[in-house]
Amino acid sequence: MSYNNLRLGRYSASGVIYHVTTVTADRAAYFRDFAAARCVVREMRGLHDGAILESLAWVLMPDHLHWLFRLGSQCNLGDAMKLFKARSAHQTNRVLGRSGRVWQRAFYDHGVRRDEDLVATARYIVANPIRAGLVERAGMYPFGDAVWV
Repeated sequence: MSYNNLRLGRYSASGVIYHVTTVTADRAAYFRDFAAARCVVREMRGLHDGAILESLAWVLMPDHLHWLFRLGSQCNLGDAMKLFKARSAHQTNRVLGRSGRVWQRAFYDHGVRRDEDLVATARYIVANPIRAGLVERAGMYPFGDAVWV
């Protein structure tokens, strides 16, 4: 699926809760590196603290990110993700001593409907490391969290 196809029909509204998945370029496992992963977490926190969005649940896997958040009123979904990717890529490249693309250009988003169970979605997100065989319990994985946990 092309980048433009992912953008077709994308709806962005402040106050809406989104489940976003974004993948590293060429599925490179940059975030096996603890310091690189911390860069991404710092940038996520910066968007939360800056009221760009309210982070509800997330897990940073070695080659992708699942993130559940409520979009703030300062920018649209595309701009928020562009800001996150640019900042986190810059810091990740600095820590890893490399240059080039860190994230794939596109991202997948799902606007969570009012009748969807947010806690179940958050559990699905933070259970990713278990399903991937990285840990036995979600609390053992250092790069994930949820407001309900």
